[in-house]
Amino acid sequence: MSAEIAKTLIIGLGESGLSCARYLAARNVAFWVADSRSKPPNLDDFRSQFPDVDVQLGGFQESSLLSASRIIVSPGVSLKTPELSKARTLGIPISGDIDIFSREVSSPVVAVTGSNGKSTVVEMLASILDAAGKNYGLGGNLDGAKAKPALDLLLEQPKDLYVLEVSSFQLETTESLNAEVAVLLNISMDHMDRYVDMDEYLGAKQRIFRGCKKVVINRDDPHSVPEHGLALPRIDFGLDRPGANGLGLQQEGEDQYLVFQFEKIISVSGLKIFGQHNIANCLAAIGLALSVGVEVKAIRKALMGFSGLPHRCEKVANIAGVEFYNDSKGTNVGATVAALEGLGSHIEGQIILIAGGVSKGADFRSLVPVLSRWGKKVVLIGKDAKELASALRPKTQAVFARDMHDAVTVALSYAAPGDAVLLSPACASFDMFANYRERGQSFIRSVGQLQ
Repeated sequence: MSAEIAKTLIIGLGESGLSCARYLAARNVAFWVADSRSKPPNLDDFRSQFPDVDVQLGGFQESSLLSASRIIVSPGVSLKTPELSKARTLGIPISGDIDIFSREVSSPVVAVTGSNGKSTVVEMLASILDAAGKNYGLGGNLDGAKAKPALDLLLEQPKDLYVLEVSSFQLETTESLNAEVAVLLNISMDHMDRYVDMDEYLGAKQRIFRGCKKVVINRDDPHSVPEHGLALPRIDFGLDRPGANGLGLQQEGEDQYLVFQFEKIISVSGLKIFGQHNIANCLAAIGLALSVGVEVKAIRKALMGFSGLPHRCEKVANIAGVEFYNDSKGTNVGATVAALEGLGSHIEGQIILIAGGVSKGADFRSLVPVLSRWGKKVVLIGKDAKELASALRPKTQAVFARDMHDAVTVALSYAAPGDAVLLSPACASFDMFANYRERGQSFIRSVGQLQ
């Protein structure tokens, strides 16, 4: 199928690009594909599924892009790419997979975004919906075992409800998601290699509220409130006592309870996960579940059994009284701060932090106060290790390691019984690893070699 015949262009051959191709093919829409990489990750899979579709690799051809009647761009490709920017200037429609999904879906959508905790909240909600016996689809930006790209969900039998994790990159090309309920969990600095400043990043995140019918709001983060103060039904959550239509914490004796207004849902001691950030995640998931009519009984049952996700403060081993935790999904500073605070208040000793990778233009200085309180030593790896070390000085001194195995070995040398070694990089992984999962698995293997 040549580009001269096909008028729809898909840019990017990642998972979402491949799902876009499947979606268009199922509807007999002619298309072709372009990717700036010479060997995109799903090229062989794509060619086996679509042997007759034209694929242009190794850089974007401006004339080719400008010949398209519409462009579907993958989240990993910036709209500021010169060829895409020119196409927009000339009025060629540009959309993404979530935008197409929002126009085609006929069932209610629960949409979740935020700098941190998205996947955990979505998986918590999925567990709650399972306990309630709901028929739902799960996906978007989520990479869990049961999750699928959004457009792949539309190729299946229709569900009664869809739960989507959506990234700022996906929201950039989404005109109106029209979610039944939407939440922006929190905002902290991330992706500053893609956005001019935090305002631009926040603006992308705030697009989740376009067309939504209900909202769940984090009282502890003002950025969680829709910018235009939409007068919509809402449930708010926070780590204090709640008011009307609110979720929060209530002290009773020596325990705290997660409560909705005045109704106790579950005690903090009844949760398998720890840390204030995870309590906030639970409250957000409860708010979303209540917004779509789930009973408290199912919510309580699901949260009591939820033990967290892989690569999110996942306990790996205990070696001679030193605990090892894998938080490879901590790809930005806010996530690492939350991990340090959550783990620091959970253990008896101090934390030896393993961090580093690709900084994405982050400001690491907010790590200093939390490291001063909970940290014992910082071991740095990766491309921007020196940049991170410079940001931590003079209050926090770091040591450097060659690779993950060296980092784990060095970290253990500083640890004493009661301490914890935490991999929470505050950086992206693609300088040394394919993704955060491969980085976490490398950590787990390296810890295993210590035993």
